[in-house]
Amino acid sequence: MHHDFWHQRWQHQHIGFHLNAVNPFLLAHFHALDLQPGQRVFVPLCGKTLDIHWLLAQGMQVVGAELSALAVDALFAELKLTPKVTQAGSLRHYRAKQIEIFQGDFFALPQDQLGTVDATYDRAALIALPDEMRKQYCQSLMAITQTAPQLLVSFQYDQSLVPGPPFSVHKEEVASHYQAHYVLTELASITMEKGLKGQYPAEETAWLLSPS
Repeated sequence: MHHDFWHQRWQHQHIGFHLNAVNPFLLAHFHALDLQPGQRVFVPLCGKTLDIHWLLAQGMQVVGAELSALAVDALFAELKLTPKVTQAGSLRHYRAKQIEIFQGDFFALPQDQLGTVDATYDRAALIALPDEMRKQYCQSLMAITQTAPQLLVSFQYDQSLVPGPPFSVHKEEVASHYQAHYVLTELASITMEKGLKGQYPAEETAWLLSPS
């Protein structure tokens, strides 16, 4: 997806991907990452997700990456935090207590800027990217997080019925991206009650990716 696509979505508030509640899979399965308060969780393509509010409430240090400055500004406003903003290469670095966000192109974020990551939580990154970008994303994510454990949420549906995002990422594709570096455990899979966008049959799956 071109950057303009996402900038326009945020500019016009076409953000149906933003959930008005904490993701149920995060609530049910975060414990599988076996983290302690103070450890650092990376949330790629984070938007202004309420999942970050929940992670902070658990005592986690949160670091995110997000393309849209509007989304980052909204996130900090909703957290009632005033970040310190500095330039970090081509990215803007927002920092406040327990949280920092790198705003700009995810693929421009190097490992030395990101720093140590104890786990990754990917609810909306892999499924936001078209097929031709997903392999690059997974390789970049593993490189900058040094293959940290991961809690991943994916969707599966008939892609011919509706264009993404979110895109359909079948279980076989998850394995093709990650099985060389992780042990993949399917934690839960549910049929979405109202389907994707309220009309297309879809399945949502939570994965634990443990470094092999």
